[in-house]
Amino acid sequence: MSDTSDIKEALAVLRKGGTILYPTDTVWGIGCDATNAKAVDKVFRMKERVKDKSMIILARDIDMLKQYVTEVPEVAIELVGSVSNPLTVIYPGARNLPKNVIASDGSIAIRIPQHDFCQDLLDTFGKPIVSTSANISGTSNPYSFSNIVDTIKQSVDYVVSEKYQYLSNLKPSTIIKIDEQGEMFILRG
Repeated sequence: MSDTSDIKEALAVLRKGGTILYPTDTVWGIGCDATNAKAVDKVFRMKERVKDKSMIILARDIDMLKQYVTEVPEVAIELVGSVSNPLTVIYPGARNLPKNVIASDGSIAIRIPQHDFCQDLLDTFGKPIVSTSANISGTSNPYSFSNIVDTIKQSVDYVVSEKYQYLSNLKPSTIIKIDEQGEMFILRG
Protein backbone atom coordinates (compact mmCIF):
# COMPACT_ATOMS: atom_id res chain seq x y z
CA MET A 1 0.00 0.00 0.00
CA SER A 2 1.27 3.46 -0.87
CA ASP A 3 1.79 6.31 1.56
CA THR A 4 -1.74 7.61 2.19
CA SER A 5 -0.55 11.20 2.63
CA ASP A 6 0.99 11.12 -0.87
CA ILE A 7 -2.23 9.71 -2.29
CA LYS A 8 -4.35 12.36 -0.52
CA GLU A 9 -2.11 15.24 -1.63
CA ALA A 10 -1.88 13.98 -5.22
CA LEU A 11 -5.66 13.50 -5.36
CA ALA A 12 -6.33 17.02 -4.11
CA VAL A 13 -4.05 18.44 -6.80
CA LEU A 14 -5.50 16.28 -9.60
CA ARG A 15 -9.07 17.20 -8.64
CA LYS A 16 -8.19 20.93 -8.85
CA GLY A 17 -6.72 20.53 -12.34
CA GLY A 18 -3.12 20.57 -11.12
CA THR A 19 -0.06 18.59 -12.08
CA ILE A 20 1.96 16.02 -10.15
CA LEU A 21 5.45 14.58 -10.39
CA TYR A 22 5.20 10.89 -9.59
CA PRO A 23 6.86 7.48 -9.98
CA THR A 24 5.36 5.11 -12.53
CA ASP A 25 6.11 1.55 -13.59
CA THR A 26 8.59 2.86 -16.16
CA VAL A 27 10.03 6.32 -15.42
CA TRP A 28 9.28 9.35 -13.25
CA GLY A 29 6.31 11.05 -14.81
CA ILE A 30 4.36 14.25 -14.97
CA GLY A 31 0.69 13.59 -14.49
CA CYS A 32 -2.67 15.29 -14.49
CA ASP A 33 -6.33 14.46 -14.88
CA ALA A 34 -6.45 13.06 -18.43
CA THR A 35 -10.04 14.29 -18.78
CA ASN A 36 -9.13 17.93 -18.04
CA ALA A 37 -8.01 19.83 -21.18
CA LYS A 38 -6.55 22.75 -19.21
CA ALA A 39 -4.47 20.42 -17.06
CA VAL A 40 -3.20 18.62 -20.16
CA ASP A 41 -2.22 22.00 -21.67
CA LYS A 42 -0.15 22.72 -18.54
CA VAL A 43 1.77 19.49 -19.07
CA PHE A 44 2.49 20.36 -22.72
CA ARG A 45 3.84 23.77 -21.66
CA MET A 46 5.91 22.31 -18.84
CA LYS A 47 7.58 19.80 -21.15
CA GLU A 48 7.92 22.29 -24.03
CA ARG A 49 6.26 19.59 -26.09
CA VAL A 50 4.67 20.15 -29.49
CA LYS A 51 0.90 19.82 -29.32
CA ASP A 52 0.64 17.32 -32.17
CA LYS A 53 2.48 14.69 -30.13
CA SER A 54 -0.15 12.98 -28.00
CA MET A 55 0.23 11.74 -24.42
CA ILE A 56 0.05 8.33 -22.80
CA ILE A 57 -2.62 7.89 -20.17
CA LEU A 58 -2.79 5.39 -17.34
CA ALA A 59 -5.96 3.42 -16.62
CA ARG A 60 -6.58 1.32 -13.52
CA ASP A 61 -7.85 -1.75 -15.37
CA ILE A 62 -9.66 -3.01 -18.48
CA ASP A 63 -12.99 -1.70 -17.20
CA MET A 64 -11.63 1.85 -16.94
CA LEU A 65 -9.89 1.50 -20.30
CA LYS A 66 -13.19 0.56 -21.97
CA GLN A 67 -14.67 3.92 -20.95
CA TYR A 68 -12.11 5.77 -23.11
CA VAL A 69 -12.02 3.76 -26.36
CA THR A 70 -14.91 2.75 -28.59
CA GLU A 71 -13.82 -0.88 -28.78
CA VAL A 72 -11.20 -2.97 -27.03
CA PRO A 73 -10.34 -5.98 -29.20
CA GLU A 74 -10.26 -9.34 -27.39
CA VAL A 75 -6.63 -9.80 -28.47
CA ALA A 76 -5.72 -6.60 -26.59
CA ILE A 77 -7.47 -7.80 -23.44
CA GLU A 78 -5.58 -11.10 -23.62
CA LEU A 79 -2.28 -9.35 -24.29
CA VAL A 80 -2.66 -6.79 -21.49
CA GLY A 81 -3.64 -9.56 -19.07
CA SER A 82 -0.71 -11.82 -19.95
CA VAL A 83 2.34 -9.54 -20.00
CA SER A 84 4.51 -8.88 -16.97
CA ASN A 85 6.51 -5.96 -18.41
CA PRO A 86 5.00 -2.49 -18.90
CA LEU A 87 2.91 -2.37 -22.07
CA THR A 88 1.31 0.66 -23.69
CA VAL A 89 -1.33 -0.05 -26.31
CA ILE A 90 -2.47 2.55 -28.83
CA TYR A 91 -6.17 2.04 -29.49
CA PRO A 92 -8.21 3.57 -32.30
CA GLY A 93 -11.41 5.41 -31.45
CA ALA A 94 -10.58 7.43 -28.34
CA ARG A 95 -13.62 8.84 -26.57
CA ASN A 96 -14.59 10.76 -23.42
CA LEU A 97 -11.25 12.57 -23.47
CA PRO A 98 -10.28 16.12 -24.46
CA LYS A 99 -8.88 16.62 -27.97
CA ASN A 100 -5.46 17.68 -26.68
CA VAL A 101 -4.77 14.25 -25.18
CA ILE A 102 -5.89 12.33 -28.30
CA ALA A 103 -3.61 11.77 -31.32
CA SER A 104 -4.55 13.44 -34.61
CA ASP A 105 -5.74 10.08 -36.01
CA GLY A 106 -8.22 9.70 -33.12
CA SER A 107 -6.19 7.11 -31.24
CA ILE A 108 -5.13 7.06 -27.59
CA ALA A 109 -2.16 5.38 -25.91
CA ILE A 110 -3.15 3.63 -22.66
CA ARG A 111 -1.14 1.64 -20.14
CA ILE A 112 -2.43 -0.29 -17.15
CA PRO A 113 0.47 0.14 -14.70
CA GLN A 114 1.76 -2.61 -12.47
CA HIS A 115 2.95 -0.20 -9.82
CA ASP A 116 1.44 0.11 -6.35
CA PHE A 117 1.42 3.91 -6.14
CA CYS A 118 -0.11 4.30 -9.62
CA GLN A 119 -2.74 1.65 -8.96
CA ASP A 120 -3.69 3.17 -5.59
CA LEU A 121 -3.91 6.65 -7.12
CA LEU A 122 -5.99 5.49 -10.10
CA ASP A 123 -8.26 3.44 -7.88
CA THR A 124 -8.95 6.41 -5.60
CA PHE A 125 -9.15 9.03 -8.37
CA GLY A 126 -11.47 6.96 -10.54
CA LYS A 127 -10.30 8.55 -13.81
CA PRO A 128 -7.28 8.11 -16.09
CA ILE A 129 -4.13 10.10 -15.45
CA VAL A 130 -1.68 11.48 -18.00
CA SER A 131 1.69 9.79 -17.81
CA THR A 132 4.50 11.49 -19.67
CA SER A 133 8.17 11.37 -18.76
CA ALA A 134 9.28 14.11 -16.36
CA ASN A 135 11.67 15.79 -18.75
CA ILE A 136 11.82 18.57 -21.28
CA SER A 137 10.87 17.07 -24.66
CA GLY A 138 13.87 15.64 -26.47
CA THR A 139 15.99 15.10 -23.35
CA SER A 140 16.73 11.84 -21.50
CA ASN A 141 14.05 10.00 -19.55
CA PRO A 142 14.33 10.39 -15.75
CA TYR A 143 14.77 6.94 -14.23
CA SER A 144 15.53 8.36 -10.80
CA PHE A 145 14.32 11.47 -9.01
CA SER A 146 17.82 12.96 -9.14
CA ASN A 147 17.69 12.91 -12.97
CA ILE A 148 14.72 15.32 -13.09
CA VAL A 149 15.71 18.90 -13.90
CA ASP A 150 14.82 21.58 -11.38
CA THR A 151 12.58 23.43 -13.83
CA ILE A 152 10.28 20.40 -13.98
CA LYS A 153 10.37 19.86 -10.20
CA GLN A 154 9.49 23.51 -9.61
CA SER A 155 6.73 23.73 -12.22
CA VAL A 156 4.48 20.92 -10.94
CA ASP A 157 1.90 21.49 -8.22
CA TYR A 158 2.87 18.45 -6.12
CA VAL A 159 5.90 16.18 -5.92
CA VAL A 160 5.29 12.67 -4.61
CA SER A 161 7.64 11.63 -1.80
CA GLU A 162 11.21 10.87 -2.79
CA LYS A 163 11.01 7.52 -1.00
CA TYR A 164 9.84 6.25 -4.37
CA GLN A 165 12.93 7.58 -6.08
CA TYR A 166 14.30 4.24 -7.31
CA LEU A 167 12.28 2.52 -9.99
CA SER A 168 12.69 -1.17 -10.69
CA ASN A 169 12.01 -1.33 -14.44
CA LEU A 170 14.42 1.31 -15.78
CA LYS A 171 13.10 1.28 -19.33
CA PRO A 172 10.13 2.71 -21.20
CA SER A 173 7.13 0.51 -21.89
CA THR A 174 6.72 -1.60 -24.99
CA ILE A 175 4.32 0.20 -27.33
CA ILE A 176 1.90 -1.69 -29.56
CA LYS A 177 -0.57 -0.07 -31.94
CA ILE A 178 -3.86 -1.70 -32.86
CA ASP A 179 -5.53 -0.47 -36.03
CA GLU A 180 -9.26 -0.39 -36.90
CA GLN A 181 -9.04 -3.91 -38.34
CA GLY A 182 -7.59 -5.26 -35.08
CA GLU A 183 -4.08 -5.78 -36.46
CA MET A 184 -1.21 -5.15 -34.05
CA PHE A 185 2.10 -3.45 -34.79
CA ILE A 186 5.05 -3.16 -32.39
CA LEU A 187 6.24 0.46 -32.37
CA ARG A 188 8.75 0.12 -29.51
CA GLY A 189 9.95 -3.23 -28.21
